[in-house]
Amino acid sequence: MMEDLKGRVCLVTGASRNIGRAIAVSFAEQGADVVVHVARDLEAGAETVAAVQAAGTRAKLVSGNLADPEVVKDMMENAAGAFGQLDVVVNNAAIRPEAAFGDITYQGWRDVMGTNLDSVFLVSQAALGPLRASDQAAIVNIGGMTAHKGAAHRAHVVAAKAGVVGLTKAMAHDLAVDGITVNCVVPGLIDTQRLTAAGNADPKHRGTATNLLGRRGLPQDVAAAVLYLVGPSGRYVTGETMHVNGGAYLS
Repeated sequence: MMEDLKGRVCLVTGASRNIGRAIAVSFAEQGADVVVHVARDLEAGAETVAAVQAAGTRAKLVSGNLADPEVVKDMMENAAGAFGQLDVVVNNAAIRPEAAFGDITYQGWRDVMGTNLDSVFLVSQAALGPLRASDQAAIVNIGGMTAHKGAAHRAHVVAAKAGVVGLTKAMAHDLAVDGITVNCVVPGLIDTQRLTAAGNADPKHRGTATNLLGRRGLPQDVAAAVLYLVGPSGRYVTGETMHVNGGAYLS
């Protein structure tokens, strides 16, 4: 087994299941210790921690609302303090409710912006201290395909994820001097389990979306792209947006 991340510590937000969990486990399989963040579902978070530990490395579970600066500050202190360093941040936490444009309340808009966009700013900024101390620091922001294609009933989600792409490019400019790479991975048509209670039921556009490969991808496909960007082979890549969707834009 390759251990390209041995000796590294990685934080993955929104790692209770699906893509977040796959990324956390893939980091462990490459030798990294992992800080697993969940918003509220501590049971699912514990399952991710167990999966990381089963892969042979250490894990710490942290939780909280990433749209709250004080929560993020406390979480980052716990994350960096758990293993004495932090080398990689993956901003994966997101919610994806659906509502017609005219029915989106301002609070609903702010909830999506807080989780999907503000959290990327807050977590990344709070992580700068330990990341600047690392010689292979990397930030990967997880985007969304609808930010590039648009979608009905998801104006707030599309706007937030489009903002993540722009923020990625701006951060890449500002953090290059510190040796921190910043990239965005955009999943599309990934076979994931959605939670209705969290506003994450299967989106309406899923029923009609197609790609060249004629199948849905797996969370591990997204994790593989993230691994490349944070590993030694991706150190010359920054400010980029990598699409993982089986050729959806070409179908």
